[in-house]
Amino acid sequence: MIIPYEQLSDEILDNIIEAFVLREGTDYGDIEYTLAQKVEHVKQQLASGEAFVEYSEEHESVTIIAR
Repeated sequence: MIIPYEQLSDEILDNIIEAFVLREGTDYGDIEYTLAQKVEHVKQQLASGEAFVEYSEEHESVTIIAR
């Protein structure tokens, strides 16, 4: 089930994004980014529609998926 990120509180959204970034071990190439910068990148992807928040009833989990 897709959850519109705009319906989540800022705190919940930040927690979901932080868990995603830390779990995925995202690699940004030669430049090191802070956690806050990585969170901002993901927020931009959500806002542009490049990614979305998904809830899995089967796994009772929330994650971020790229389109």
